[in-house]
Order: sequence, then C-alpha cells, then structure tokens
Amino acid sequence: MFKARIVGTGSYTPTKVLTNRDFEKLIDTSDEWIITRTGIRERHIAEDGEATSVLAYHASLNALDMAGISASELDMIIVGTVTPDMPTPSVACLLQDKLKAYRASAFDVSAGCTGFLYALSIADSLIRAGNCSKVLVVGAETLSKITDYTDRTTCVLFGDGAGAVVVSKEQGNHGILSTLLYADGSYGKLLYMPGGGSAHPASAETIKKRYHYLKMDGNKVFKTAVKSLEDCVVKILAQNNLAGKDIDLLIAHQANMRIIQAIAKRLDLPEEKVFVNIEKYGNTSSASVPIALDEANRQNKIHKNDLLLMNAFGAGFTWGSALVRW
Repeated sequence: MFKARIVGTGSYTPTKVLTNRDFEKLIDTSDEWIITRTGIRERHIAEDGEATSVLAYHASLNALDMAGISASELDMIIVGTVTPDMPTPSVACLLQDKLKAYRASAFDVSAGCTGFLYALSIADSLIRAGNCSKVLVVGAETLSKITDYTDRTTCVLFGDGAGAVVVSKEQGNHGILSTLLYADGSYGKLLYMPGGGSAHPASAETIKKRYHYLKMDGNKVFKTAVKSLEDCVVKILAQNNLAGKDIDLLIAHQANMRIIQAIAKRLDLPEEKVFVNIEKYGNTSSASVPIALDEANRQNKIHKNDLLLMNAFGAGFTWGSALVRW
C-alpha cells in the first residue's frame, strides 16, 4: 500500500533577532510579562528586501538536501502563507522559479496558521490519488511586515521564518496516516488584516486607519483555539483507533505556551513528549509547525516508527491535525 511519507525536512529563519528586552524600549511591556503570558523570549525578523519567497527558498533547499532529491524531480509545490511577496503571482510560483523546479505545478494556500497542515493534507491526497509522487510542502511567513509595532497586544507575538518538507510516494506503513481539517468563518474578524484586498484596497485612508496590520482579539482567539484543538486531536486519534498514550511526540503550533500545555494536558502527555521552541521564534504562523518538525528531526528527537501528532489553529478561523508514522 502506498503512503505519502515525509522524506526530508528543512527550515530557515532570518538572522535578525528581536528580544523581549528590545520591546521594553519600544512599548509599555516587560520581559517577564511577555514570557509569563506567551512563553516567547525572542523572535526572528526579516530584513528589508527579505521576502517570504526568499525564506521559503532556503528552507526548501534544506529539505531537498535531506531528502536527497533535486528540485527537478518535484511534481508539485504547495506553500501555506498569509504574507505573500505580492498578491500575484503566488509564493509557490516564485519559489518554483528560484528552485528551477519547472516541471512542478505550484500554488499557495491561505489558511492562516493552519496553512502548512492544509497544504500537507492536499499533498497527501494528491499522492494517494496517484497524481503526484514527490511534493514540496512549505509554510513561510514574514509576519513582521504586517505587524503593528504600536500595538502591545499583538506585536510581541509574531516572528518570521519558513519550514519545508518533501513528501514522497512510498510503499509501506510509514507516512501520513490521517489529516483532519476544520474552518469557521463566523470568527473571521477576531483575527484579520482588513486592508489591501478588494474590500479595502490600499489608499491614503486605509494607511491612516492602519488597516494593513493584523488585528486580533487575543482572549477570544485563545479560548476558541484551546477548545477547538482539544476536540480536534481527540477526534483524529479516535478515527485511527489510537489514544494519547500512543503519541511519541506532539508538534503543536507554537502560538502560545499555555495553548500547547492545554493540549498536552488533554492528551495526558509528559513534558518529554511535547516539542517546544516558541521561546526562540514566537508565532511564525504557517511556518511554525514545519520549523518545529525540522528542529525535532535534526535534534534526533524523532525516531523510526514514532507516532507524531501535529496541530495548528489560525485566522479564518481554521484548525486541524495530522498523524504521521515516522
């Protein structure tokens, strides 16, 4: 039986780092306040001219190198992002050109912080259907470009980065076992960027109203995220006749330490089975899960036959989970 198996991982973050101490000089906050409420100590910030496709390119090279394949072998490139270089063409098409992967089809997925899992689910379906053999799946963001650094409730949360995986058609029982995706657009305006689209095209007025920055109701997002993710992880395990005790490693969206802890508690997972890197990167949206996956992989925290549970929650609202047998 064929499965879609992750055969290579890669990640990349910009060299510039913005610490909590740096924020103390910019806004009314403190290192202690940020760490206590989020678990974040620092985040990486893209330089001027360092667009999302650039970050995606470096992460993809690392993933392709680990997989031992060339970009010319790819059938498809799927990029999850909410911060494209420009409205069109897609980051995936720009990435295809940078990689010289000209036989690959390419498109973007806009699903907030769940973008990578949405893209991974699509890749899994394409491979299972026999339409693709090798797919590059990327989550890449430059959230600093749309972060309002005068808004103390949001600006400390976000960072930039990219993560990538190569998914290959493989014989056997190892690979993506199941994905589960959800969305509820009625929550849309709890986390959104109002300007720049057809509803509010860029103008002097939209700039004046700061419409081109992320807006978020943090408390409502937090409460909805915890409940939605708890229900989602329980359901995907039940669908596969598994339980929390079967999980070898939880790779959760690194948005807030308290959310990660809530999911781990719901599954009764000990600390050593929960991968955390939020303190170094903050919330990198769709890049969060693949960056964490790559770090865990390169730190030898993932072993053959391990059962991985990945989950994410983001703007839309969107949320989802994926089970992978390594």
